[in-house]
Amino acid sequence: MSARPVLLVTGLSGAGKASILRTLEDLGFETVDNPPLQILDELVADGDAPLAIGVDTRSRGFDASALLGQLSRLRADPRIAANLVFATAEEGVLLRRFSETRRRHPLAPGGALGSRVTEGIAREAALLAPLRDAADWVVDTSELPLPELRRLIERRFRPENAAGLAIGIVSFGFPKGLPREADLVWDVRFLRNPHYDPALRPMTGRDAPIAAFVESDAAFTPFWDRMTGMMELLLPRYAAEGKKYLTVAIGCTGGRHRSVLVAERLASHLASLGWRVDLIHRDLATPPSATGGASTAGREALAHIS
Repeated sequence: MSARPVLLVTGLSGAGKASILRTLEDLGFETVDNPPLQILDELVADGDAPLAIGVDTRSRGFDASALLGQLSRLRADPRIAANLVFATAEEGVLLRRFSETRRRHPLAPGGALGSRVTEGIAREAALLAPLRDAADWVVDTSELPLPELRRLIERRFRPENAAGLAIGIVSFGFPKGLPREADLVWDVRFLRNPHYDPALRPMTGRDAPIAAFVESDAAFTPFWDRMTGMMELLLPRYAAEGKKYLTVAIGCTGGRHRSVLVAERLASHLASLGWRVDLIHRDLATPPSATGGASTAGREALAHIS
């Protein structure tokens, strides 16, 4: 059984501690920001999920030496993999960030916004110096864009079972409108329509005759190759940028034949590449109309691909 990750996240105000905690929360960590230090041991003892605790000079009972003593006890426990993360940035960068956000530095004296931020930064740096010296990882965010900070945190602390980008694939019929949650939309109405073959009309895109009919269209293979190539290019980039959910909508006229087939194929293809995929056929249960559209009746058909 692997040791439970417990991270203490601290650093200078404005250096990105909150962003680090949000990224860890997305990775499946339980996160607690600025709890009273007296209850730190209780927090660690309660549960077995990965845990991230934000600590800084605002924490009730803050004492760098006492915190280092608690960290030493955690590191001595073989059931726990304890790490101290320290976020820092150059003074000029911190001044700019406080100016842009108009937030008050917690240790800056004078004025509603803290008129002497430089003094606050210096005081805080002195109080936190022992933690910086003891940190397992000091991350300087001075020239680090937020997406890159996320990538650094994910590479270093992603649990083995952490969820990555979740992809939802939705087939639909255009007459009932686009799915509101769609991020990407593929329109497959250019493919041959099985609706106009009376023998095929009652079937759906899950049936082999429909697959054979649509895939015999000369445009299908070039389209499929380009669509899957585009998805394989985009998905790692979306994941790297920190996107957690992506919905891909595939539409045809009635939402029963072409869109269902392509959605089924795409879901299987992406799942085979290791992506987590949910597949929804929004209009599959809608009876086919005489014009190849969809009636207003219907319900969702849902399938999950692990």
